[in-house]
This record gives sequence, structure tokens and C-alpha cells, in this order.
Amino acid sequence: MINFSFSIYDLEYFLLILTRVSCFIFAAPFFSLSNTPRHVRIALSVFTALLLYQTLTPAPAVEYRTVMGYAVIVMKEAATGLIIGLGVNLCSAIVNFAGHIVDMETGLSMVTLLDPATMTSTSITGAYYQYVLMLMMIASGMYRYLLGALADTFILIPVNGAVFQTDSLLAWAVKFMGDYIIIGFRICLPVFCVILMLNAILGVLAKVSPQMNMFAVGIQLKILVGLVVLFLSASMLPSAANFIFQQMKETITALVGGMT
Repeated sequence: MINFSFSIYDLEYFLLILTRVSCFIFAAPFFSLSNTPRHVRIALSVFTALLLYQTLTPAPAVEYRTVMGYAVIVMKEAATGLIIGLGVNLCSAIVNFAGHIVDMETGLSMVTLLDPATMTSTSITGAYYQYVLMLMMIASGMYRYLLGALADTFILIPVNGAVFQTDSLLAWAVKFMGDYIIIGFRICLPVFCVILMLNAILGVLAKVSPQMNMFAVGIQLKILVGLVVLFLSASMLPSAANFIFQQMKETITALVGGMT
């Protein structure tokens, strides 16, 4: 006969695991998309927490004496999941930065649209890069790596074992800002270089034939050339997605190291 009995301590320990898992899933990329139903995210959080609870059994001792002490532990677990999830989500925002640069160079910076996946206003090229990144994440199985990394955090950072080291987290933030700009420019570099050469050519033509309206001609040429370069550089997008995924892995490692 199967025994389904459990102690109140087991329930409290499971709720602590569920807190970290649910905060991570509601903040991490791919899982936090607005077009993902909330009941699906809740079900995934509960199912993942159940698997982790079975893996971590027998549960280590979590010491607290009052309800306020337990509430502090809950907030620590929520902060741990949110920091890791938001850190990974910031990596996916690099493509929006690259898209803004491309649209600024091609003359499409004034055209914005509402991204139904993130419910934010974004540029056309940024939305294009964002959807390609999501497709690459599905095709490469990156979402499985994120769940696996979340499970490993319970080994490196046990429940109620998070120690927030501000020096390490600040060092990661400074390094991330540099990598953010470098990777963003790597993604938009083909369009940036071609448009720069086009501007130089238009400047020479403006001196050679001043009677031509280079402003009107340049706007049309920039849009046409920018779209052609985006089409020709589509085969480079898997490599660009690899830059983002590598940054996600480094971010998770740095954030977990800053909380151990």
C-alpha cells in the first residue's frame, strides 16, 4: 500500500523549492513570454519542483523559529530565482540592442511595433532577431539547459544557503555591460559596415554631382541595401545565437558564483 503521508516540514521545504523554481520560470527567457499561458507556467513550475523535491530528498535541515524567519527564507529563495532568471533574460535583450542599431542605420528607427511575445515596443529588426533567437533556442534545446542549470543551483546554492556577495555581482554587472555592447555590435556588424560604405559613396556623389538630391536618394538606398544585407546575412544568425547562448551560460555561472 502506497503511503502518501508527509510532515509539515516536508511541505514547507517543497514550497521553498517551488518559490525558487516559479520565480525563475516567470523571469527566464522562452518561459516568460506573454503568449505562454500562465497555467502552463504554473504547471511546469509545480512539476519541476516535484522532481527536484524527489531528487533532494532527504531534505537538509532548514532552520527557522518563527513565521517571520520562514518569510525571510521565502524571500531569499524568490530573490535567487529572480536574479538568475532576469540575468539570463538580459542576455536575450542583446538582440533588441542590435536591432535598434540596424534600424537606426537603415532609416527604420521611427517604425516601432508591439511585440506580442514580450508586450513591449520594439523595432522591426529587433523583433526579427528576437523571433530567430527563440527558434534557435527551441532547435538547439537551450531551454533544457536552462532547466538543468536551475536544478544544479540547488546543489551549489542549497535552500536557505544563498549568500549575496555584492562585490561579485557588481563585477558581473560591469563585465556584462561590456559584453552586451560587443555582442550587439557583432550581430549588426554586416549592416553597419555596408551602410557606412554606402554613406561614404553618397558623400562622394554629393560632391561630384551637387544637383542630385542625395538625401532623398540615400533614404531609399539605405532601406533597400539594409534589407538585402539582412537577407544575405541570414545564414550568420545561428552563429549570432551561439554568442547569446554562450553569454547565458557565463551569466548563470557568474550569478551562481556570486550567491555561494
